[in-house]
Amino acid sequence: MNLKQPGIVAGVSNRHVHLSREDVEVLFGKDYKLTPIKDLGQPGQFACQETVIIVGPKGAIEKVRVLGPERKETQVEISLTDAFKIGVRPPVRDSGDLEGTPGIVIVGPKGSVIKEKGVIIAKRHIHMHTSDAEKYGVKDKDIVKVLVEKEGRRLIFDDVLIRVSEKYALEFHVDTDEANAALLKTGDLVYIIEE
Repeated sequence: MNLKQPGIVAGVSNRHVHLSREDVEVLFGKDYKLTPIKDLGQPGQFACQETVIIVGPKGAIEKVRVLGPERKETQVEISLTDAFKIGVRPPVRDSGDLEGTPGIVIVGPKGSVIKEKGVIIAKRHIHMHTSDAEKYGVKDKDIVKVLVEKEGRRLIFDDVLIRVSEKYALEFHVDTDEANAALLKTGDLVYIIEE
């Protein structure tokens, strides 16, 4: 098996929420500014001090982290395990592709919003700067296979989306369900398989 080198750092995404300006104000108060506490792997993106409660037909999950910066449209990213817990059936989607997705209630300290759509299970993907894409010989929207080399849980992820932008840093993103299946944690290296 040929592996494209060098390895790519993994980032494991727990459940989180991206909020629009309008929803930030409903949930946290007028003119409220999100409080960054930790930079994420992608330039300009950060985890916020703020958390919310997400509520579905069968239950709720508390302390769901808000990620910044604000977005044009609110989006809730959860794992399949989370979806079972709260009773929603989100599709696997690329970030921002929200048409036809289920809605949810989001509760903050100052108010709540009822979203008609916006819940997804994020499609596993690799963020790449344009220079990385050149180095690995791939382009935006390509689909690749990724090898995780963990003793006892060696696994190949198929159907991994390549996302290329001048604004991205090289990073492989999976959710907690996928990471647990491969004993993968943030900071581990993974490898694109050459076909």
